[in-house]
Amino acid sequence: MTMKTVLNELHRAGGGRMVSFAGWDMPVHYGSQMEEHHTVRQSAGMFDVSHMLVVDLAGERTRPFLQYLLANDVARLQTEGKALYSCMLNQQGGVIDDLITYYLRDDAFRMVVNAGCADKDLAWIKQQAEPFAVTVTPRRDLAMIAVQGPQAREKTLPLLSPVLAKAAAELPVFHAAVHDDWCVARTGYTGEDGFEIMLPEAEAPILWQALADAGVSPCGLGARDTLRLEAGMNLYGSDMDEQCSPLEAGLNWTLAWEPETRNFIGRKALEAKRTAVDNKRFVGLLLEGRGVLRNHQRLFSDGVEMGEVTSGGFAPTLQRSIALARVLPGTGETCTVEIRGKQVPVKVVRPPFVRKGKVCINIEGEKS
Repeated sequence: MTMKTVLNELHRAGGGRMVSFAGWDMPVHYGSQMEEHHTVRQSAGMFDVSHMLVVDLAGERTRPFLQYLLANDVARLQTEGKALYSCMLNQQGGVIDDLITYYLRDDAFRMVVNAGCADKDLAWIKQQAEPFAVTVTPRRDLAMIAVQGPQAREKTLPLLSPVLAKAAAELPVFHAAVHDDWCVARTGYTGEDGFEIMLPEAEAPILWQALADAGVSPCGLGARDTLRLEAGMNLYGSDMDEQCSPLEAGLNWTLAWEPETRNFIGRKALEAKRTAVDNKRFVGLLLEGRGVLRNHQRLFSDGVEMGEVTSGGFAPTLQRSIALARVLPGTGETCTVEIRGKQVPVKVVRPPFVRKGKVCINIEGEKS
């Protein structure tokens, strides 16, 4: 049975083209994915991300539990509302999911997990939490709206309660403000500034309409994907999964190796691979010939297969095709991609491609 968010009727009334995504009926666009993409880069757009699952964790041993559960270290979370991006690994070092954790207080944290992984994540978290006597509460009573773009904050703040607006206006990046049942986080998945707002389901349609009246454009999953691809942000299930470790997904920076005494799930397996010379590299690609880069296309150098595209597509900001890819360590600055039986040249670059409205690479593919 396909699930619907509390905003489903508003999507349909607003002309959203609906598709099935991770078991949810979601808008892929409202007429023009390209226009929605540019709107977020240039002004402000909003996304319904209520299909993602908010999970609240509580108990005296919640912090040590999360230090065991996550590859990044929540000991870094000392300020109320501070957020941490991390992978949650299996014992083999594969990625069960990537997620954000928020520090609410010493005995209470909040996590937001991906929609397609929600059920398996919840089962895994509950299983691991038992020895720590941590209470795990899925919050399906909350909706979530992401407002993204250079004008996102100025358009959103007047619509919040005075207390929350004041707190949200002062938020550093990757921090959240909580008041009553609302949580406003300065986070996102587009490479632009903005907020991700968790709020009671009954209040979500009111906020969505108020944002629309303030000139914030509804955007669908299509633009969200091209925006995150330009920003060099990983997509679970494409760029990493349970068979892939963070070491080969460009996520080394999310692994907190210190202190050495912290025994997080998957650490032993990762330590065995940490300095391996045959670890694959996670890179960006710029298509130099004609065509479009797509997931799973194979990459070659002098006839030798070097890897494959993990996420690919047309980048509206760059007006050319780009991709993220996993390649062998010997891959150079150029290679070819197989498109419809033909070898097309690509430039190997270091993502991101676009952040905060600015192109991060020049036409030659070097960092600008």
